Amino acid sequence: MGDFDGQVAVITGGARGIGAEIARKLSAGGAHVVCADVLDTDEIVAEIKAAGGSGEGRLVDVTDAAGAAEVVKAIHADHGRLDILVNNAGITRDQLLVRMKPEDWDLVLRINLDGVFKMTQPTAKIMMRQKSGRIVNIASVVGLMGNGGQTNYSASKAGLIGFTKSLARELGPRNVNVNAVAPGYIQTAMTDSLTDDQREALMKSVAIPRLGTPADVADAVGFLAGPASSYITGVVINVSGGLYM
Repeated sequence: MGDFDGQVAVITGGARGIGAEIARKLSAGGAHVVCADVLDTDEIVAEIKAAGGSGEGRLVDVTDAAGAAEVVKAIHADHGRLDILVNNAGITRDQLLVRMKPEDWDLVLRINLDGVFKMTQPTAKIMMRQKSGRIVNIASVVGLMGNGGQTNYSASKAGLIGFTKSLARELGPRNVNVNAVAPGYIQTAMTDSLTDDQREALMKSVAIPRLGTPADVADAVGFLAGPASSYITGVVINVSGGLYM
């Protein structure tokens, strides 16, 4: 039996990248995974089903409060429960503050922070009634340490960490755990384009001299969503290879 047998897990931004890897992880543990995204989720859902897992895609724009609430309500109506929410959807619009367009500030905060509120509020109500649930927020080490050219992204992730800790205090009495994972440099299409010199310079900033993988992040999410972390709430697990200590 898997850690998540019979459970329903919703992963925002689940169409690709880290979100898709989290969906694979939870599905392998027995969860029915709902990949919620503005992008087409057919590929990851088909992959999960081909591997013998259970999954579905849902179209959701996390910036739309009414739409997000409707999707959460529909998932609960269809399955009778909602056990895990992974708030993974997020974007970057990097630029030095003095050159940053106001719309790029607004968009990053709207998706990375406001979107978490809009997905979590209706989900939390369900979990409180169930008296069980796990919420895992995908933050970032830059929300803890800052990074030049990412004031908007850093602010959104620092806010998400504060949100995580406060919500953990609110929902703990109802047996709902709320935690965060803070990735560092993770292997993505963007890091694939780095030159050898850029990669070497990047490796000097981490204690473990390699890039992280989406699977590294998914493993941490799986732990926080699973039974082994039942007495852990309000924490941030850094998955950064020692970039931030």
